[in-house]
Amino acid sequence: MSQNIVVRFAPSPTGFLHIGGARTALFNYLFARSQGSKFILRIEDTDRERSTSEFEKSILETIEWLGFEYDGELLRQSERTSVYKVAIEKLIKEGKAFVSKETPKEEGDRSEVIRFKNPNKKIVFNDLIRGEISFDTTELGDFVIAKSLEEPVFHLANVVDDADSGVTHVIRGEDHISNTPRQILIFEALGFPRPIYGHIPLILAKDRSKLSKRHGAVSVTEYRDNGYLSEALINYLALLGWNPGTDQEIFSKEDLIKTFSIDKVQKGGAVFDPEKLRWINREHLLRLPEETKFASVKAKIIKKWKVSDEKIMTVLPLILERIHTWGDVRSMIALGELDFFFEEPKYEKNSLLWKGDTDTNKTKARLEKVLDLVGNIPEEKFNKDEVKNSVWDFAEKEGRGSVLWPLRFSLSGKEKSPDPFTLAGVLGKKETLSRVKNAIAKLS
Repeated sequence: MSQNIVVRFAPSPTGFLHIGGARTALFNYLFARSQGSKFILRIEDTDRERSTSEFEKSILETIEWLGFEYDGELLRQSERTSVYKVAIEKLIKEGKAFVSKETPKEEGDRSEVIRFKNPNKKIVFNDLIRGEISFDTTELGDFVIAKSLEEPVFHLANVVDDADSGVTHVIRGEDHISNTPRQILIFEALGFPRPIYGHIPLILAKDRSKLSKRHGAVSVTEYRDNGYLSEALINYLALLGWNPGTDQEIFSKEDLIKTFSIDKVQKGGAVFDPEKLRWINREHLLRLPEETKFASVKAKIIKKWKVSDEKIMTVLPLILERIHTWGDVRSMIALGELDFFFEEPKYEKNSLLWKGDTDTNKTKARLEKVLDLVGNIPEEKFNKDEVKNSVWDFAEKEGRGSVLWPLRFSLSGKEKSPDPFTLAGVLGKKETLSRVKNAIAKLS
């Protein structure tokens, strides 16, 4: 237990929380919880023009959905202007910052800003993931730390907040490495202890280009709304840039907390694979309690069909065989892929003919024989296997396609559907016989 360790996640409410930000939050959360230490949440809203309450609300909802409980109160930079002003005035008074007269280059530019007086020194820090990193800060010049005493920019506010919150470890994306020397200079100028830095690798597309929306870099809320499970998303994000050192791929949040170690985070970019995410989501979905799976499927089915729980239970295994996310159930319903389970199929009589068959009378006769065979199965024994056993020899004799195609089509009305035995088992004896009789009537 390392109670003295404090980490933070500090999103800006200028957009929705995306995959990269969620993984940064996750690595901070896992590091804190694995150490028995503090994880704090801070909203960095110094960009007043682009920050919105809607984005903040969405970010907080996403953090809650992912299950990243944070310690202490939520911090907002917009509520700490007076604290930053004290720091800025201190730097100016000590000659470490100055008011700079500027020549505006375009409309909206300031004629006066506050710049940090760069000591032009070499900065060296030991990154938790990348080892020793050094910067010559001379090339940074005297950089801006505030637009005015009441308007700090990111670097100044970031440092003051980290110091005030006692942040000991800053774990963030490698795109922030270039910010680190400026922030270290400000830490030193204000006399604050420097935190330990760890820069995690970027998430890349399959072609190793920067991840974009077309590669799957959508907001976390889109994954939630498309029926992904939060625990599956956490599981997958953890494996982007971190390796437990074993072959294990499916982790609960508790497993990850027990297993996570910052020294197993890799330096190289992590490739985002939407199909692997879908596979992991399916694994988590199948591990859910049976009542949870039933309730999730039922909630979607009853929006279109008023059917009994017993009916849904018979269809549930077939649905679970074919889905990776709960959103897939919605898609199946929208595409009509479940219609035949809950309503009489509609189709043209020629659709019942197998490839190459042109004689409707022969197809009709075969269905009549099937009707007779299936009708002899006792109600209490009517299931997929019994239907197959009763029909199979006849199908082998007449030609499987010539018998099984019209049977399947009479039950589903679709060119693509489960096999006729599975369909019959789900539909039950009464509905199966009714649909076969309707097919015979169409062929008469």
